Amino acid sequence: MNNIRIFALGGLDEYGKNMYCIEIGKKLFVVNCGIKRPEDNQFGVEYIVNDFSYVIENKDRLSGIIITHFHDDMMDGLPYLLKELEADIYAPNLCTIFIKEELKKMRKSHLRVKILPRYGKTMIDGIELTSFGLTHSTPDAIGISLKTDQGHIVIAEQFVVDFDMRDNAYECDIAAITDIGKEGVLCCLIESSYADKEGFTSPRHKISNIIRPIIEDASGRVFFTLYEQNFFRMREIIAVAAEYKKKIFFFDEQMRALINLFAANDYYKMPEKMMITEKQFSNEIDDCIIVVSGDGANVFNVMNKIAINEERTIELRTTDTVVIASPMVPGTEKEANLMENELYKDNVNIFKLDPKQVLALHPASEDIKMILSLLKPKYVLPVMGDYRNFVAAANLALSIGFTPDKIIILDNGQIATFADERLISTSNYVEKIGEIMIGTQDNRDITSQVLRDRTTLSTDGVIIVGVAINYNTKEIIGGPDVQSRGVIYVKDSEYLIKNIGKIVVDVISEKVDNGTYENLEAKVELRNRIERYVLRETGKRPMIIPAIIEINV
Repeated sequence: MNNIRIFALGGLDEYGKNMYCIEIGKKLFVVNCGIKRPEDNQFGVEYIVNDFSYVIENKDRLSGIIITHFHDDMMDGLPYLLKELEADIYAPNLCTIFIKEELKKMRKSHLRVKILPRYGKTMIDGIELTSFGLTHSTPDAIGISLKTDQGHIVIAEQFVVDFDMRDNAYECDIAAITDIGKEGVLCCLIESSYADKEGFTSPRHKISNIIRPIIEDASGRVFFTLYEQNFFRMREIIAVAAEYKKKIFFFDEQMRALINLFAANDYYKMPEKMMITEKQFSNEIDDCIIVVSGDGANVFNVMNKIAINEERTIELRTTDTVVIASPMVPGTEKEANLMENELYKDNVNIFKLDPKQVLALHPASEDIKMILSLLKPKYVLPVMGDYRNFVAAANLALSIGFTPDKIIILDNGQIATFADERLISTSNYVEKIGEIMIGTQDNRDITSQVLRDRTTLSTDGVIIVGVAINYNTKEIIGGPDVQSRGVIYVKDSEYLIKNIGKIVVDVISEKVDNGTYENLEAKVELRNRIERYVLRETGKRPMIIPAIIEINV
């Protein structure tokens, strides 16, 4: 039997950048390649991807990259990985549309992109992959199973069990999951982010009954804030709006494009003449639904701009109703609270979906127990969520008969190794594990040092010291000039500026007199001495930027 190794490069004890590696013998399979949204203090960072070093170093063994559904935490890191290597890509139909478009931009259209069906078997480098449909907030979400001589390796995340779902693009294929369980499952990687929530998620993921009376009672326009990736919720809003013969305007251009793309590919078609186009829209239209969408914190930023009258096309009025249907998620708290505060200033009617009453489409405790009962894996490996969620999922597994030695909780980079149908080790780790921060302006990597510098600038400010010296004699001929921003109020601290200037003169004079002057070393000494002095006087550690200009006169 081939040894099997399972580990994550990202997605464990965090939310986002999900990426799992399955090694069957010498064959490497990568499942998902997502991004993560930055924290508030990660200035200038747009998103974060995994360190791909392990995959790059082992690209000759890479059998394929598998994407399970159309969400940024599952597939938006793919372009950054494909900059470093080439590989076959396997994904549901909807994902392949976007992947092929991205490959065109990257001039990598020659890469093979193969569609994984809602249910079916696909051979990848001699290994049989079974894909099966899952119910999630985007159509075409799937789970996968890799068949090995030790049993199936199943990955099931971001799903709910909803027996009322009749749309094929959203159905959870219980029959297929049962069939895989009958063949024998070695290990199941199962989502745990809602493991501490009781019962099934369904029907708590539906909002139709909640928004119906809001739309019915509204005296004017009804705004909805919505994450653009939650198309399941979008369909509910459209359906209820149609009941009341309300037209809809999608404020976000990307959402309008997505609606058209879904229609063109037979995923969903809005009722005819229901959509208000950008040309047709006017702020004077009083009886309509306006959907404000975006990804991450952007949805809150856009609605906030509307609230403070920074959007020229829309102005709020007191007869408007705003339904916040995009609950805050990690990394968006600041923007969500700011938006809500501004909306209250506008005196509009505000409704927030209660997170205890309305759940996202993730498996709660009974969903998890049901899937584990159908699959009957020898080992359970909780994924997606914080460590506390993994413990909650472990307790669920214990409650249905799993023993502690059959439950695996890993950190990113920690490797679970299987041989002869049993777990033999979790003591090994991937050598290089980490993350890469991508900047907002130029999409370049941001090092941790750059991030620390930005944090320093925002909290303690900067002091810039400039001095000109004679290239030959090293005599000071200009300055020193001291500029401070965000550290002190200069008019009240003239003594501080004078003393910093004196430090500059002293350092240069000492090094010239000792015959040890070197430009670079002098700047290092200046930085250290000024930093110590400012810390002693102010308690702050500003960024110190010394500039010694040598002029040949």
